[in-house]
Amino acid sequence: MTTSDRLDIPADRHEASSETTGPAAVDVASANGKVVRKATIAGAVGSFVEWYDYGIYGLLVTYLAINIMGEADAGNLFLTNVGFLISFIARPFGSVICGYFGDKLGRKGLLATLLVLISAATAAIGLIPSHAVIGVAAPALLVLFRVLQGFSAGGEVAGAMSFVGEYAPAARRNYMMSFIAVGSFVALMFGSAFSAVLITTLGDASMTSWAWRVPFLLAVPLGYVGFYIRRQLEETPHFKALREQKTVARNPLRDAFTSRRHLKAIALTIFLPALNGPGYYLLFVYMPTYLKTSLGAHNFSMLRALTVTSFSLVAIAICIPLMARLSDRIGRKPVLAGSAIAMAAVSYPMFKLITTGEFGPACIGTIVLAIAFSGHAAVVHTTLAEMFPTSVRYSAYSIGFSLSTVIFGGSAPLVMTELIKSTGSNLIPAFASIITALITLVTVAFLRETKGEPLAAG
Repeated sequence: MTTSDRLDIPADRHEASSETTGPAAVDVASANGKVVRKATIAGAVGSFVEWYDYGIYGLLVTYLAINIMGEADAGNLFLTNVGFLISFIARPFGSVICGYFGDKLGRKGLLATLLVLISAATAAIGLIPSHAVIGVAAPALLVLFRVLQGFSAGGEVAGAMSFVGEYAPAARRNYMMSFIAVGSFVALMFGSAFSAVLITTLGDASMTSWAWRVPFLLAVPLGYVGFYIRRQLEETPHFKALREQKTVARNPLRDAFTSRRHLKAIALTIFLPALNGPGYYLLFVYMPTYLKTSLGAHNFSMLRALTVTSFSLVAIAICIPLMARLSDRIGRKPVLAGSAIAMAAVSYPMFKLITTGEFGPACIGTIVLAIAFSGHAAVVHTTLAEMFPTSVRYSAYSIGFSLSTVIFGGSAPLVMTELIKSTGSNLIPAFASIITALITLVTVAFLRETKGEPLAAG
């Protein structure tokens, strides 16, 4: 690692001048190395908390079907996956409202508030009485809390990425922002490992009876830690410059939707992350349910399914910073295109390994898929953040990405479950991965390379 690559080294004056552009000039040197490092840590920790809270639902969906819906038959598993989709439908509403206030009032306070909201909603899921106790009120409460989770997540991604990106020097922006993505995957890894430990120590019967609630209730202390860390930081230098020069957008949503340039960028923000849906939600969130229910419990217990997923999460958490550093050197477009091509090439053979029902081949298949996907996961959010100026970045970025997630991500578990059931083919996720990889690859052709460029102000 060179001196310039270390997180704790201040941006030098050359980098500061390269970041000075537009009507609201920003001296990034004012954000010294210690502050930049704290911002990166805050982004990563906040991402960990947010996506632990959000992802634990997908990891434990089978237990939710039993307790909240009544039993884990096909119909109730379908309804529980509908609950997964509902949270994604709520995301655009969160992105619109949070994006507006984030561009009007700033990133810091809103991001801390979002952590409190999603942590409270997650803990509340762990407190819902079972279907046997309160009947249909149980799934109704589940839907309500999933809506709150979705609303929070709708404002989280773009806000956290904008926050770190507006602190980071241009030459290392992707590397620093990549730790937010790492935080989300480590959160899933922690959720998988924690659930696996509970199953091992308490047994599947206890897990089904009451212990499934414990991972949800853990959201309370995790949320407090994330909230505390985020509240200690100052507003980003880019947004402070807008505020000091009185160039904060009066109506960022109107500015975003009345500019042809911004509308084009929002369209790209919808289609560029197409691969993110199958990549993130199928490979990591839905995978334990897929292994247990689609391949048969006789092949994969929930413990074995969570173990397979954990191996792939370790692989991607290691690869993401490496891919981000590569992007800072050779550009965003080559890494995004390479990852899309890799996913299109390996999805079918790797899912063939997974569907053998054997533990070893399944681990190999998921690890290879994770490595192929890591380039996309490392780079896509930096690219999206760099498309927009500071004045509308939170609003436009979050709206486009939330719509993309609804289309390509939120429906994934539901659609995959139903297509597998109707076609009898366990390889449906492979085809979804290939199709979305091709959509992302085509979209890359329309991108402008943004590596090393200063963030626009307005």
